Amino acid sequence: MRIKPMLTAALGAALLVTSVQADDKVFGWVEKATVEPWGVEVKAKLDSGALTSSLDAREIENFDKDGEPWVRFRLKLEDEESGELFSERLELPLYRDLKVRGAGGRDERPVVLMKVCLDDTIYEEQFGLRDRGEMHYPLLLGRRTISHLGLLDVRDTFVTEPRCDHDSRVVAHDPEENDD
Repeated sequence: MRIKPMLTAALGAALLVTSVQADDKVFGWVEKATVEPWGVEVKAKLDSGALTSSLDAREIENFDKDGEPWVRFRLKLEDEESGELFSERLELPLYRDLKVRGAGGRDERPVVLMKVCLDDTIYEEQFGLRDRGEMHYPLLLGRRTISHLGLLDVRDTFVTEPRCDHDSRVVAHDPEENDD
């Protein structure tokens, strides 16, 4: 009889729906985000296939500052809202090195902590730095970041708009997170 499998499927779907909390935010697989503190609006791809987030950076170089490892790089982003080119040279402490394996082989990238606004919240996250100039999205948000956001609806895009200001909630990076 086919009723029992249909009933089981319906019950499973009902249980899945009830496990979603009313306050869970939903994001599409592409969202607009702002890189903080500058408020530069960029398209961000939410990629559940990547663990660590990635940001388009140029002229990347490691150096020592007061005996500690740092990284110097240039952000060169086109602001989606204004169309203006944003370019800023930064020096930040090196958080860690990221070893990446992909179709093109192995690569090592510096990781820094930076802030990004999605919806109404600012998230301090780990970003692997690499030249993403040939990519469609200058900002890629991996699972580590997605886990702080809420739910990912892979069928939709641009579900939210970044609307952070000086009163926005900030979710600080948790150094206890697994850095694998």
